[in-house]
Amino acid sequence: MRIPGIKEKVTFLSQPESYPAPTRTVETKETHMSWVFLTDTQAWKLKKPVRLDYLDFSDPEARRRNCEQEAQLNRRLAPETYLGIAPLILDQQGKMRLGSAGEAIDWLVVMRRLPADRMLDQAIADQTVCEADARKVGSRLARFYKQAQPIAITASEYQQRLAADVRANRQELAKPEYALPTDLLESITNAQLNFLDREPELFDARVRAGKIIEAHGDLRPEHICLESEPVIIDCLEFNQDFRILDSVSELAFLALECERLGARWVGDLILETYRDETGDRPPRRLLVFYKSYHACLRAKIAVWHLQDHEDWAKWTDKARRYLRLAGSIV
Repeated sequence: MRIPGIKEKVTFLSQPESYPAPTRTVETKETHMSWVFLTDTQAWKLKKPVRLDYLDFSDPEARRRNCEQEAQLNRRLAPETYLGIAPLILDQQGKMRLGSAGEAIDWLVVMRRLPADRMLDQAIADQTVCEADARKVGSRLARFYKQAQPIAITASEYQQRLAADVRANRQELAKPEYALPTDLLESITNAQLNFLDREPELFDARVRAGKIIEAHGDLRPEHICLESEPVIIDCLEFNQDFRILDSVSELAFLALECERLGARWVGDLILETYRDETGDRPPRRLLVFYKSYHACLRAKIAVWHLQDHEDWAKWTDKARRYLRLAGSIV
């Protein structure tokens, strides 16, 4: 029996009648690695059949394992939102169906649909986010980080890991086809490497304090829902190494993204709440380093989108803006 391709799966999942619960509409969104289908009350995520250096979604079994891992990991910060996984099957007539008897040809993550207007990025745009919202997010993250077990890593290993990331960012962003400002890139990455060489004791202290943990890995405003108890979704599930972070590195990344959206005060207040509730008060110069580091990482991720032959001007401009942001951080 012929197995439908990704385009046929997307067409099927874009139709309201395909879902077990009645829905008036289905809103379809494409991301770098997934398709997301929003019904009236739920969100269904289908992984693209891709293989990259850092992930493998190339066959249905790999996608099933990833879906299970995504649901499990995200229940750490969104326990009531991740409902489970569901098979996409072919019935005896060769027709696709969701979650019933037949041959599983793919798998989807099933989530409760969150209110779009309460996602932090939208609340920032609408100017509806308030101090209480930011403090609740900071408190939720403080509890999460306090409960996390320290990762077994030496101070030397941690510093070498950061330095390798800085060099990898520079190598990718310096490719001539992107036409990014090389003088700015060199200035930023040299400053980051010099900081690692000049102040190793800062990173030693973070390791000794047990602050290197398995974190969220992609803590952006669009992944935070400002419900009465904040819900934080879409952790970086496909590669554990990318989730191994200093807790304040992750918070510095969130602060960077809030600043980029024009609401620096939100990220600052989240970080302040974390400090108050954990007693963890790293020096400001470490936070500046982490912000600059993450800005370059986001620039690299922007140009990676071009592997899908996406809008060249859009993604190179985004990378350029992240580099300028990295250069302006003081």
